[in-house]
Amino acid sequence: MVAMLQPVPQEKMKFQLNLRQRGISDKAVLQAMENVPRELFVRPVDRIYAYRDTALGIACGQTISQPFVVAYMTEKLDLRAAHRVLEVGTGSGYQATILSQICREVVSLERFRTLADRSRRLLSELGCGNVAVILGDGFDVPETLGTFDRIIVTAAMHEVPAALLAKLEPGGILVAPVGPVADTQMLTRFVKTADGAEREDLLAVRFVPALPGIAREM
Repeated sequence: MVAMLQPVPQEKMKFQLNLRQRGISDKAVLQAMENVPRELFVRPVDRIYAYRDTALGIACGQTISQPFVVAYMTEKLDLRAAHRVLEVGTGSGYQATILSQICREVVSLERFRTLADRSRRLLSELGCGNVAVILGDGFDVPETLGTFDRIIVTAAMHEVPAALLAKLEPGGILVAPVGPVADTQMLTRFVKTADGAEREDLLAVRFVPALPGIAREM
């Protein structure tokens, strides 16, 4: 297990209070946000800001989302302990670790080898044995991975591909930022039905773009 840095208690208290004040109420989500040491997922120079409600830069031009957005997206998945979850966009590994505290299994796809390798090592050190980090394309999920109870996309898509929605089990939920990649997107929740999917707009957000394929560099 990796040695965990201890944040200033006052910072951690503000961190949790902010989540509650902004409407996060799911006890499992709040507990996961409490348990996972966000300072381990940011660059050393940014650890002083780890418990502020802000996005921070990581390698490969990507970001770790602000804590409220992580908690909000997780809550909107309506997770259960038996669920199998697909994450598109591992990034730092923080969101996957939060998910791992609540559900049975997490499969996380990352197009940047550097990020996939770093996240895989860190999650292993943290003892997250129920997370598989795979170098792969979120627009072309391998058939061998099967289907999922929940899907979370952590990068902006102009539209969610039908092939990705097809990876949901009946009644499954997908949460993703949808809209123009160079502008504000709408965090959107899809619930799979017999006729397709019900769509609900949730919150205006700003994410880095989801791109097809595996990155040639990094």
